[in-house]
Parts: sequence; structure tokens; C-alpha cells
Amino acid sequence: MELPEGSVKNVLQQESLKWVFVGGKGGVGKTTCSSILSILLAEVRQSVLVISTDPAHNLSDAFQQRFTKIPTLVNGFSNLYAMEVDPKVENDELANDDGMEGIFSELTNAIPGVDEAMSFAEMLKLVQTMDYSVIVFDTAPTGHTLRLLQFPSTLEKGLEKFMSLKNKFGGLINQATRLFGLGDEFSEDAMLSKLESMKDVIEKVNRQFKDPDMTTFVCVCIPEFLSLYETERLVQELAKFEIDSHNIIINQVIFEEEAVESKLLKARIKMQQKYIDQFYTLYEDFNITKLPLLPQEVCGVQALKNFSRNFITAYKPRLIRGSIEELEERVSILKSQLKEAEFELDRVKKGKQKV
Repeated sequence: MELPEGSVKNVLQQESLKWVFVGGKGGVGKTTCSSILSILLAEVRQSVLVISTDPAHNLSDAFQQRFTKIPTLVNGFSNLYAMEVDPKVENDELANDDGMEGIFSELTNAIPGVDEAMSFAEMLKLVQTMDYSVIVFDTAPTGHTLRLLQFPSTLEKGLEKFMSLKNKFGGLINQATRLFGLGDEFSEDAMLSKLESMKDVIEKVNRQFKDPDMTTFVCVCIPEFLSLYETERLVQELAKFEIDSHNIIINQVIFEEEAVESKLLKARIKMQQKYIDQFYTLYEDFNITKLPLLPQEVCGVQALKNFSRNFITAYKPRLIRGSIEELEERVSILKSQLKEAEFELDRVKKGKQKV
């Protein structure tokens, strides 16, 4: 079955894009794909920021450069920046003062996920003060990503919880702050103001996330059952959150045209093709990009740039099975293996004669 070849050109050509999420199951190559997408975007956009929100940060490994929670210029670029953010925020990051720590701690314990949501809100506030043309998110595995996409409603729940506490205890917090001689910055109004300002940022970003002209989600997967299942779940959840998604990258593909002699690899090709066919059936209106399985890791700026050509044009194996070049190389390999076997046989025979 002849399948149409897709690419990520549509993402590069969409000049209105502000947010690009890259996500999928753990271990499918999200960081490599988000790094390469950011490199390609840096060629056509004024300034690009790639952010890792995965607690197991790999951006530093991909670019072979140390990154922190402060945007850092990537070596070899003038307009590509990277940062690594831990979405699990500490209490002292939520409040600069010890007086608020306990109350925020109670609040974050009361609503599961609100600590991550508030950390994400703080990061977005920071990002919005910077003038980047486009921001690429290298997200955590699917479950964490879906939680992050829920953060607007999570923060709203946090506000509702705080308001109910305020109504329940009246001016008790204010009385306590006055009793202990604490300033106005510890009052319930100050804390409410902090949450409200976060909520404003959240609502603005949430509107942008739901705008297909400004936001898209690139799903990364491998041609196996669990990854297909996870991608289907992810696409459905994105639709529920009204977040646009029209690109799927299938990574680690062993191409059928590849000159493969191993029985194991031939079996893998057959298995992979079954799931690739299912991807094309399920997502016929998506841009599907297939990336080859490589014998080595893609690490460092040059390796990422070299591999990036497969995101733009369909991968073509170096040798096509059955071609004159492939047969000549196979004959050459067999001759070399025959010489090695003859040498080994002579060595064993001589050893036995001595005995």
C-alpha cells in the first residue's frame, strides 16, 4: 500500500504560531524532535525558545550544553534559546516570605496538581515578558502533559477553594497577621491578589492555547501497539481541551526498502508496518512524518542538524534492497566474512594438530 509522505513544513510555514507543544509516550524521542523543530523554526523565525517541562530533563543532553531555568543561548545560534523548568514547584518559589508558605502549602495539598499549575503560571508570566517569536515545549510523558493542559481549571479550583476558606473563616487570617505584627503582604487580600494575577495570565494563555492559529501540538510516537494506543488517547484529550493537533511524527522506523538481512529486523519491519498502516488509517487528515531508526544516538548540534533533513523531505535508505549497489555491497561483505571464516578454520586446524 503506497502511503503519502508527510513533513513538518506546515508547522514551519504557519507564521502566526506562538506555542508548539511536542509530546507523547516516554522514550519515543520527544526531546530529539522538539530540539530539531526548534532548530528548523530558528531558520525561519526571528527568535525561538525551547522549554523542557519534563522533570527528567534531556535538552542539555540533546544539545550537549548545560541549561537551567533561565533562557540560555544555544551554542552555534544567534536566535535559539533553551531552558529547563521543573513543573514541581517548591513552596518557597510560590511565596518569597515564610508567612505565606504554610497557607500556600495547605492550598497546594488541598487541590491535586495546583502546585504544578501555579509553577507553570509563574513560568508563563516570565516567558510573556520576553519577546520570542515562537516557544517550543518539550513536554513530559503523556500523563504529565495532560495534567499541565488542565492547569487553567486547576487554578480556578484553587481560587474557589481559597474563596470558600475566606468566607468560612472571615477575617481570621487578617486578625492573625495583625496579632503577630506581620505586614499587609501576608493578608488574605495579598494572597488573593497573587492568585488573581496568576489567573489573569492563565486565562490569556488558555485563550491562545485554544486558538489553532497560535498553538499546535505535535504528537511523537513509535510504530508499536502501546504507543499507538497512547497517541490515540492523547489526540482525543487534545480535542477535548480544544487544542489543535495535525502533525504526528513516527520515530524509530525500520524501512522496508532498507537492505536488511537479519531475521529479527525483518520480523520487526513486518510488525512496524502493521501499526504504520493503522496510523495512516486513523489519522488520514494528519501530516505524518516517518523518521528512521539509527544505529547511533542523535546528540549535539551538528547531529541534530544532519537528522533534521528527514523532517522536511522523506527519508530514503542509502541502499535499496535488490539494487545493483546493494547486491555489490552484500557480495563484498560476504567475501570479507568468508575470508575471516577461512582464517578462523585454519587457526583451529593448526591448534588441533599441535595437540
